[in-house]
Amino acid sequence: MFQRIASDKQSSRGIPVGLSSCLAGQQVRYNGGHTQSQLCLKTLSGYFEFNTFCPEVAAGFGTPRPTMRLIGDPNDPRLAFSDGDYEQDLSPQLEAGYSEKLKTLSHLDGYILMKNSPSCGLERIKVYQKNGYAHTQKGQGLFAAALRERYPLMPLEEEGRLHDPALRENFVLRVYTHHNFRTEVLNDPCYHKLIQFHSSYKYVLMAHSQAVYKQLGRYLADAHALPLEQVLKTYFETLMAALAAPATRRGHANVMLHLLGYLKNTVAGEARQSIVDIIDRYRQAKIPMITPLTLLRHYIDQSGSGYVKAQRYWEPYPQDLGLANKL
Repeated sequence: MFQRIASDKQSSRGIPVGLSSCLAGQQVRYNGGHTQSQLCLKTLSGYFEFNTFCPEVAAGFGTPRPTMRLIGDPNDPRLAFSDGDYEQDLSPQLEAGYSEKLKTLSHLDGYILMKNSPSCGLERIKVYQKNGYAHTQKGQGLFAAALRERYPLMPLEEEGRLHDPALRENFVLRVYTHHNFRTEVLNDPCYHKLIQFHSSYKYVLMAHSQAVYKQLGRYLADAHALPLEQVLKTYFETLMAALAAPATRRGHANVMLHLLGYLKNTVAGEARQSIVDIIDRYRQAKIPMITPLTLLRHYIDQSGSGYVKAQRYWEPYPQDLGLANKL
């Protein structure tokens, strides 16, 4: 079962993102029900074109079906019916259900998975011993593990974790970054496009890691001496790894102070100090990020250079998502 869900707002122009079918409201759960996600269908569907898939149904387990769980070695678990023989192994059947589909997902820029599922759970999945008790070590769903192995740079997240504002913002940021790199650089790769991309993402990267920001700058300075394919691989891997965790308030405050430096010759000192004070209030978690960001962008739009206006930091994803309102 593999279907596409596109909102009326963006139709097929939305960024392609995978979604566990049960989260889309499809009745594919073991009990014949679903776990429809309002966050996905009411909010994110305005920007993502969801490609839904249920590996258990695709494998022919049927709906409804007996509950299943992971058993054996947490590092290499097997799938079994919860009330079945401990020696049984349903893993080959599940793998047969998703193996061909897995090969066709290179166009996706992210994937939202169902938590606690022995097939789709991304982490913290119980793996049971022969005595019926769970191992202390947790595992991950078999489809989720295969997805991560085949597409290690694709942003993956469980729907439940997306209700945390910082994790949701980080996932959306990574989805848009993955999409932009894929469409702006990888679709017709050359050194010039890579440098342009990096130039626009400098302050996004700085907010997450100053060390990686400097590292990639040095790396690209000599990139023309290296094979393009190698450079693209190294750059993309390093970038996505740096963005894997949410940026801190301190990181964002540091970036906004750097951006304020572009106004030292055009904005009066008193006004700049007022902006500094507001940035510091954000750093102390007294106000949301949108407040200093909007004020700073107002002045940048008036007197900033073309280079600083073009920074993706101002809008790494559509403002209508309102993510900066909650940071």
